[in-house]
Amino acid sequence: MPTPTDDCQLHKDFYNNLYAITYTIILVPGLIGNVLALWVFRCYIRETKKAVIFMINLAVADLLQVLSLPLRIFYYLHKSWPFGKVLCMFCFYLKYVNMYASIYFLVCISIRRYLFLMHPFKYNDYKRKWDIYASIVGWLIVCICCLPFPLLRDAGNPEIDKCFVDLPMAQNLGNSVVITMVTLAEITGFVLPLLIVFFCSWKTSLTLKETNTLVNDNGEKRKAFKMILTCAIVFLVCFGPYHLSFPLDFLAKANKLSCNSKKAASIFHPVAICLASLNSCVDPVIYYFTTDEFKRRLSRQDLQESIQLQTKIYSSSQSRSECQG
Repeated sequence: MPTPTDDCQLHKDFYNNLYAITYTIILVPGLIGNVLALWVFRCYIRETKKAVIFMINLAVADLLQVLSLPLRIFYYLHKSWPFGKVLCMFCFYLKYVNMYASIYFLVCISIRRYLFLMHPFKYNDYKRKWDIYASIVGWLIVCICCLPFPLLRDAGNPEIDKCFVDLPMAQNLGNSVVITMVTLAEITGFVLPLLIVFFCSWKTSLTLKETNTLVNDNGEKRKAFKMILTCAIVFLVCFGPYHLSFPLDFLAKANKLSCNSKKAASIFHPVAICLASLNSCVDPVIYYFTTDEFKRRLSRQDLQESIQLQTKIYSSSQSRSECQG
């Protein structure tokens, strides 16, 4: 078994700077984009059945991740965590909840668009409450299944000011248990969702070549295919590298790799984490370029009308409260 040496370890300044810079870049556009997305979705939630409930949940998941970024930036800049063990483990846990909730809702969006495209008459009277139920079940599954991730790390003494990437691997878990957890996370959390999204993309692309389909509007088919294909690209770009590097990082931390392999893994894994975090500000871009209602709501005229309407509603409510007072 290789023995760990300082030469095999990546200098901490590399990932400290990488994380601090990446999270700083993500923070502002991620915050503005997801807050704006929630506002737009609230405005047209009654106008469409095209997976809007899942898009709202995806924006919420991204927003939760973005709100934790200031604490992460503080840690990687100051190299110290003064906020206590509980908050550290919660933020660490939140990263995985965001990632796998995003994967879940991207899959749901792909399936919903695929079903409405392939079976438009069957799902014409589809009840939105089923999307709400699916979202609630999804959040419960993700939150429960992500609980083991903090268990893989040892927060140690509450007085120790280390967090996130500097948390050591837990020593009380056997290799077989950890390998089983990692394998399940890889298969159920990435491989299976990716296959589903690719299947939806493939079947949707086939309808573009058909002439006798239930949906005669070729433009509608192209819109659905564009959204599903975009979900698949996000899977590959944002989550693919992480799920390749995750097992390698575990093997490196468990001292199961050669020195050169450990060095490569120590570079690849931080970069993969940054790519996974990018989904928080990439998803609002997906909404804009693949959803007509989103574009329309952000058009200059529609935006002005919405702002004027909100102002009138606020003014009238203020007037009523003053009269009652």
